[in-house]
Amino acid sequence: MTESDPNGNEPHDDEPHEDVQNDAVIASALRTSLIVIMLMGLPVIGILIYLNVNKKKAQSTEVEVTLPEVREATEQAIPLLPLTDVTSQSGVDFVHQSGRYGEKLLPETMGSGVAVFDYNGDGNDDLFFVNSSYWPWDEERKDQPTPCRLYSGDGKFGFSDVSETTQADITLYGMGVAVGDIDNDGDSDLFVSAVGKNRMLRNDNGVFTDVSSSSGTEGDADVWSTSCGFLDFDNDGLLDLFVCNYVAWSKEFDLSQEFTLDGQSRAYGPPKAFAGSYSYLYHNDGDGKFSDVSASAGIQIRSDDTDVPLGKAMGVAPVDINGDGWMDIVVANDTVRNFMFQNNKDGTFTEVGRLTGIAYDRATGNARGAMGIDTADFRGDGSLAIGIGNFANEASALYMARSGGDADHQQFIDAAMYTGFGPPTRQGLTFGLFFFDADLDGRLDVLGANGHLEEEIAKTQATQRYEQPPQLFWNAGRDSQSELVLVDGSCTGQAFCDPIVGRGTAYGDFDGDGDLDVVISTSHSAPRLFRNDQTTDHHWLRVHLTGTDVNRDAIGGIVQLKRGESILSRTVMPTRSYLSQSERTVTFGLGDDTDVQEVIITWPGGKKTTHPINGVDRLVEFTQ
Repeated sequence: MTESDPNGNEPHDDEPHEDVQNDAVIASALRTSLIVIMLMGLPVIGILIYLNVNKKKAQSTEVEVTLPEVREATEQAIPLLPLTDVTSQSGVDFVHQSGRYGEKLLPETMGSGVAVFDYNGDGNDDLFFVNSSYWPWDEERKDQPTPCRLYSGDGKFGFSDVSETTQADITLYGMGVAVGDIDNDGDSDLFVSAVGKNRMLRNDNGVFTDVSSSSGTEGDADVWSTSCGFLDFDNDGLLDLFVCNYVAWSKEFDLSQEFTLDGQSRAYGPPKAFAGSYSYLYHNDGDGKFSDVSASAGIQIRSDDTDVPLGKAMGVAPVDINGDGWMDIVVANDTVRNFMFQNNKDGTFTEVGRLTGIAYDRATGNARGAMGIDTADFRGDGSLAIGIGNFANEASALYMARSGGDADHQQFIDAAMYTGFGPPTRQGLTFGLFFFDADLDGRLDVLGANGHLEEEIAKTQATQRYEQPPQLFWNAGRDSQSELVLVDGSCTGQAFCDPIVGRGTAYGDFDGDGDLDVVISTSHSAPRLFRNDQTTDHHWLRVHLTGTDVNRDAIGGIVQLKRGESILSRTVMPTRSYLSQSERTVTFGLGDDTDVQEVIITWPGGKKTTHPINGVDRLVEFTQ
């Protein structure tokens, strides 16, 4: 039954409803609009037809398209690069003591370093291991000595402990080590950084004397120093000293914060929870005296936002960035931006890390957890590369100088990803890192030592482990699918791939066969010594410099050797990696080449000399 209208009339079935009537009206209006639009469009269509009919034919000219140059990639087989673990038969029985006793204090995770140097001038590489100690508030163990250890090498991969007889057996909460002849007397001296006061050990004919106080290099008792290195920043022939200082730390502040991974048990605190600090720069005044010129030299960097000390320095790389003959300084900072100190040639530096592009992760704009650092002429084309090991889940960096441009305002781009280096480094927490030519083919390879801070990290991060294998990246060349290729155990031997808690790393020729062997220090455990047993039959040349008018170690000197169309370049610089020092002698891999006619040496300060070379597969020595 239908509802009646107000007048009582019943609706008829054939009478259109109101909505139907509206549709009819709309349809009629739409038809009218379409007709109008068509009528208006006819003149336009006519004009277009007219123009098309009367258009002149344009002459067809084929133009050769110039495509961008594409690198033709090739696959190269990774050579066998056996790195044989010979620790047990080497005579090195050192074990690092972190002093840990359950309270999880941050310094317990960070040590320690190792130095490769010739302490007694016999031509063989020796080894110095930095040790930490028990904490002074650990009543049960505080008086137990945990000395640093010095091992004398025999040139055949054998080492004997000479710590006591050389008086190198100091006990401190040690971190890093630097090697340099501070008085140009022909002996290599040692500087040892620490949590607390640092130590300067002067070498007098193979016996070390503690001259920390008299030299002015002790530093403050409440400062935590890490990596350190000698350089001659004012070209006066005397080695100056740069010392990285990490976060502002104290036991009380550390324990006052409830650091945890799982919400229950205590964990080691992140560096972001601690304030930054200033590093030290010491000028060598001669006569065994140093002056702290940190403030006047311009290396004390403050936060733009809070005006407090910004640096959290873990690694340092002295290097001549712009080729002007004056040493600059690159600093790897943990969770704050990296620094690049450009030498102004007047005793001062300008910090240009942000201007040059090495301050942050270029992909995210964030600071990373930077640890170890090294620099090299990586591609043999004169352009500098800066490698930096970063925290877990962060790719290590490979900053490459851009070609061309103003040398005084060098720009860098992070090439880690497109060279193949970056992705495999994400899973590791990389401390030690350096460039070296593992197979003597003339191309620099990269080695990184890995290890986490937390023993129980796997409970909260499934992809992380406390002990982690080191990584060796073989340089396949720019024409390869991947320029840097991660080498697995089938090429290095499984022992190299065994997980460790890696920290400092260094290299040297421990057995006199021309290729470079490796030592990796660890946290709270024994170091690992790896003998390079590569069998490529590649040729080599090793060059050792001694200065007279410049610093005796010729630190900062550059040796160049022409190889085909490229010029191989190596810098005399023991300060590499993290907390550590490698040998001063530079090694050139020559591949199959035997025709090397001369080397060009740029001595510290810029003076150049050229020297003929007669024969390869040997060590040559030059004195300025």
